[in-house]
Amino acid sequence: MSSLQARFNRRQLLAGVAGAVVGSQVAPTIIRAREITQNYPEPLRDPASYKAYVPAASKTGQYAHYTCEFDASWAVMKTFNVDATLDQQIAAMGHDLSIEPYYVEDADGVNIYGGDIQHYFSGDYETNFLARSRGKAMRKVFEAFDLPVRTVKNRKEIEQCLRKQRLIWIKTTVDFKPWVAATWITQTGEQYPAVLGNDHAVIVMGYDDSTVLIRDVLGPTSTNWERPYEYEVPWDQFLACWGAQGSDGLAVG
Repeated sequence: MSSLQARFNRRQLLAGVAGAVVGSQVAPTIIRAREITQNYPEPLRDPASYKAYVPAASKTGQYAHYTCEFDASWAVMKTFNVDATLDQQIAAMGHDLSIEPYYVEDADGVNIYGGDIQHYFSGDYETNFLARSRGKAMRKVFEAFDLPVRTVKNRKEIEQCLRKQRLIWIKTTVDFKPWVAATWITQTGEQYPAVLGNDHAVIVMGYDDSTVLIRDVLGPTSTNWERPYEYEVPWDQFLACWGAQGSDGLAVG
């Protein structure tokens, strides 16, 4: 049995057994909030070549190491002419500070013990790679800024919403890489599917028959200096990584 204190970046655990990987990793350098500005990446290819394409706003990095949910939602809201700071978003969602998330690994798998991520953000977004929320909690942020929002759970709903010029906020894995499956357990016993080390949030902004187009404001880090802000993922890979997070998604706009 092993447990991990909050000191490693979630973007380091991309495959294999978490405990074995963590020990050899060094925290990557990430652009900090004071340096973040809006940017305008060139489209990956002709937008007209997709069955649906919604041009999404972008910025040069995340607010902090573990704020991907709020960074992705910033880009969604900025697309629809809403400016929302990190503090405003957290105030709208709520921050569960009753417990700092930690994990335990045993013969039955990995359990993460933390706050009520269905309704609030749980964990220290500066230091704890386990810090996160789910889509239902993020829904409160979009609604606080009067943006229409609905839950999406499958490919058909993603395609329908993109054709209506809505952006899709989702939970997935960093760079859509393999993951260590985990179960998030709240203090009152609710359980949610999760991934351990590479939890992430991105935006779906387009699709065609073979690929999904992603906006990811994580941008380059010392673990992947060439990570683009806009990239494609094959549908099968996309659905598998999204499914690891319980196919947790919101259509906004």
